[in-house]
Parts: sequence; structure tokens; C-alpha cells
Amino acid sequence: MGRVSGQDEIVPLGERHLRCAIREYVEHYHQERHHQGIDSSIITPEDLPEGEGSIQYRERLGGILNHY
Repeated sequence: MGRVSGQDEIVPLGERHLRCAIREYVEHYHQERHHQGIDSSIITPEDLPEGEGSIQYRERLGGILNHY
């Protein structure tokens, strides 16, 4: 069976921990993940600076989810 992105790498240590993990995943899903069904767009994109500059990196859930 195929691997599901990060879901098999988290062991919730209680309700609060589980809710935090779900909140982080939902934020990543809506604000950072490209979706093929909508022409590889992001559902609710952040305002990104235009022009040249350094690449910003965001890590979520201890590195399971990453965004550049």
C-alpha cells in the first residue's frame, strides 16, 4: 500500500497534540500546497514579496511538511 504524506509519522500524545498537528496540516494544505485539481494553484496563497531575495524555508510538524 502507498505511503500517505506524513500521516504515518505522527504519534499523537493526547488530544491537544493531535489538534495541533491537524491545525498545522490544514494550514499547510490551504496556504502552501499546490493542488493539481486547480491548475497547480494554492487554495489561499499568502502575499509573497516580488523580486529577488533569499529563499525562505518553513518547516511544519518537525520537518514532515516543508515549504520554500
